[in-house]
Amino acid sequence: MASVSLSLRAAIELTRPGNAVAAGVLTATGAFVTGGIAAAPLAVAAAVIATLAATAGGNAINDYFDREIDAVNQPDRPIPRGAISARGALGVSGACFGIATVAALTLPLVAIGIAVVNLLALVAYTEWFKGRPLLGNILVAYLTGSAFLFGGAALGEPFGAAVLFLLAAVATLTREIVKDVEDIAGDRREGLRTFPIVVGRTPALWTGVAVLVVAVAASAVPYLDETFGLSYLLVVVPADAVMLWAALRSFRDPTVSQRWLKRGMFLATAAFVVGRAAVVLG
Repeated sequence: MASVSLSLRAAIELTRPGNAVAAGVLTATGAFVTGGIAAAPLAVAAAVIATLAATAGGNAINDYFDREIDAVNQPDRPIPRGAISARGALGVSGACFGIATVAALTLPLVAIGIAVVNLLALVAYTEWFKGRPLLGNILVAYLTGSAFLFGGAALGEPFGAAVLFLLAAVATLTREIVKDVEDIAGDRREGLRTFPIVVGRTPALWTGVAVLVVAVAASAVPYLDETFGLSYLLVVVPADAVMLWAALRSFRDPTVSQRWLKRGMFLATAAFVVGRAAVVLG
């Protein structure tokens, strides 16, 4: 009984449940910003479940393909430390993808299209794009931001949260570059050609800062075009400041930097929720 409990715990850990739940929250936010969850609660719930399950499956299959790299960079992950087998990780991934597929098939066609593209992108990333200079980072950035598009697509309006998609995608791109800087030792040992390995640590980090500045500039659009009012601005400006500070901090401490980039992105997401709520409440 104890071994079953340990295996279940390892399987859950493999999916990185915090990240999976966070992705589901992003999808719900995309739906709320686009037109409101009350417009189609069942469709939004299905989209959230699909996102949560697909993210969990993607995390599991990523650990499967990264098991040798993780033995160097993250030896405490479930596969390297022997808590679950590589075949078991594949089984967890397959189960999660199955749940995501069933949930996605209940949604409008445009949402199904996004789900299919994202599922293929998840598999392509782990098999072909991870470790390729910048391409893998861009793909992960798209997948993170697309949670907002998927939430809008559940209501039939995939571009209802387009600015939020851009902000999240670019912030994630910066964070992915910082993570690659942090993982240079293990990636180099495995022969991967990540962006920092190819161009150098400092040029890679400055690239991350530059693209983040573009996202910060884009975050002003909903206020300037009067989609959202002052309440949005009062939250998004601190979020932008946190992300810019975190990007600059990456030159000294990549680990702290990526943690704060993630927090800044969620604060920016909250800004869109506040902005939309202010519109709804009048």
